[in-house]
Amino acid sequence: MFDHISLLPESFYQQKRPWLYYLVGTLAALVAGYLIATRGVVGSVLVVLVPVAALLLIGVLLEPKIGLYLFVQLSFLVPCLTRFFTIDAPVGTSLDGILILTVVGILLNGKRMNWSRLRHPVFYVLLLWFGYNFLELFNPEAPNRVAWYVHVRAFSLYWLFVAFAILVLPITRLDIKILLGTWLTWSFFAAMWAYKQQYLGLTETESAWLYSVGYHTHLLFGRLRCFSFYSDAALFGAEMTSVTLVCLIQVIEQKKLWRKLFFLFLALVFFWGFALSGTRGALFVLLAGFPVYLIMRRDFIKIAVGICIAAPLLFLLMFTYVGNANYEIYRIRTALKPMEDPSFLLRLENQKKLANYLKDLPFGAGIGTSGDAGTRYSPDHFAAQIPPDSWYVELWIETGVVGVSFYILMILLIGLIGTYKIWRLKDPWLIKTMSSFIAVFAGIALMGYSGHTMGQLPTCSLLFTYTMLFTTCDRWEKPRQKEGTNEVAVTRRPHYEAV
Repeated sequence: MFDHISLLPESFYQQKRPWLYYLVGTLAALVAGYLIATRGVVGSVLVVLVPVAALLLIGVLLEPKIGLYLFVQLSFLVPCLTRFFTIDAPVGTSLDGILILTVVGILLNGKRMNWSRLRHPVFYVLLLWFGYNFLELFNPEAPNRVAWYVHVRAFSLYWLFVAFAILVLPITRLDIKILLGTWLTWSFFAAMWAYKQQYLGLTETESAWLYSVGYHTHLLFGRLRCFSFYSDAALFGAEMTSVTLVCLIQVIEQKKLWRKLFFLFLALVFFWGFALSGTRGALFVLLAGFPVYLIMRRDFIKIAVGICIAAPLLFLLMFTYVGNANYEIYRIRTALKPMEDPSFLLRLENQKKLANYLKDLPFGAGIGTSGDAGTRYSPDHFAAQIPPDSWYVELWIETGVVGVSFYILMILLIGLIGTYKIWRLKDPWLIKTMSSFIAVFAGIALMGYSGHTMGQLPTCSLLFTYTMLFTTCDRWEKPRQKEGTNEVAVTRRPHYEAV
C-alpha cells in the first residue's frame, strides 16, 4: 500500500543537495546537545528514544504485526520500569497507544487483512461485553468517568483490540513460537531476580516500596514474599505457575531426552520462583490447568503419566506434613485448607457486606469504583471501602450480578470453543501448544477468585492473546499427505482461508 507513497517529489532524489543533509544533521546535533546539556540523563534518554520511537511508529504502520509484538513486550516492560524507577508519567498508557496504532496500521493495510475472520463467535461476545462496559459509563452510582477508563482497559477494551488484531492479521506458526519464547524468557529473568531478592537482598527502590507500602502483604512473620519485577507477589506467583505448567506439558510431550531435561529444568526454576512468592492461590493454576491439559489430550498413556506425576505430590501436600520445616512448602500446603485460613475467612465476611450493599444494584456501583481506581478517584464511595481481593468480586462490585454473570459465561464459552477447536486438530505441535494455552487459561480463570491477576500486566495481555490463538487454532492446521499416495489432503478446511 505504501510502495508508491513519497513525502517528497521525485525530483528531490534526482538532484544532489548535500548542503540539505549537512543542515539537517547539524540541527539534529544541536537539538541533541541542547537536550543533554539542559536535561541531563533525561535529555540523553530522549535523544536515544525519540528516533527509536519514530522508527517503531513507521514500522507498526507498515507492518501492524509489529504492534502486537510491542504490546506483549511492553506488558512485561511497563511493570518492570515502574518497579525500578519513579516515573511520574502514566507509562501504562503506552499500551493504549500501541494498540491504537496497530489498529490504524491494520486499516491502512486493509487489503492484506482477512476481514472474514471477524465473523467469529468470540469476537461477537467480546463486542457485547465491551458494549455492556460502555453503558456502565452512564451508571448513576459511578462518581468518576476517568476511573471508568482506568478499569475498562483491563475489563474489555484491550481484549477487544487484541482479538481484532489477531483475527485479521496474517499470524504464522513462527509468531506463536516467538510468543512462547518471549513468555519463557521474561519469566526466567523474573525467577532469577526473585532468587536475587530472596538470597542476596533488595535494591534501594524495592526496599523503599516494601517498607512504605508493601510490608503488610509482603512481609509475613518476618519472611519476604518475593515479587521480582512485577507489581506484587500474587502476580509473580501466578506467572510462575503458568510457565511451570507450560514447561511440564513440554516435558510430557517432547520426544528427545535433552528437550525433556531442558523443560524439566525450567519447570523446577519456575516452581521454586512460585514457592518464593508465597502466593497460595497460584497453586490452583496447576491444580486446574493440568487436568484440563489431560482432557485436551484424550490420550490414556499421557493421562496415566499425568496422574502418576500429580497424585503423589497432591497426596503429600494434603495428607502429610512432609516439608513443613520449609516455610515455602508450608505456605503452599495451607492453600489446600482454606477454611483454616483467617485471610480467606475475612474475604468471606467482606463478601457478605458487599452482598448486602449490592442487592439493589444489579448493574453494580460502576466501573472504577473499587480497588486502586476507587481508592484514588472516589475514596469516600462505599465500594472503595472494602477491598475486593478477587477479580470476580471486583467485577461483581463494579458491573453488578448482571456483569459478572455475563463475564463468567463468556469465560466458559471461550473454554468450550477452544476445547472443540483443539479436539479437531491433527497436527501434533499445534495440539500440544494450544493445549498448554487453554490449560493456563483455565488455571488463571480459576485463580481469578483469589486474586486480580486476570486484570494485571503482563498476565491479562497474555491471556487476551492466547485465548484468541486457541479459539482460532485451526487456522494453522497443516495439510497432511494421504497414506500410499502423492495426493495431499487437508485435514479440515475452515470456512475462511488458512494462513
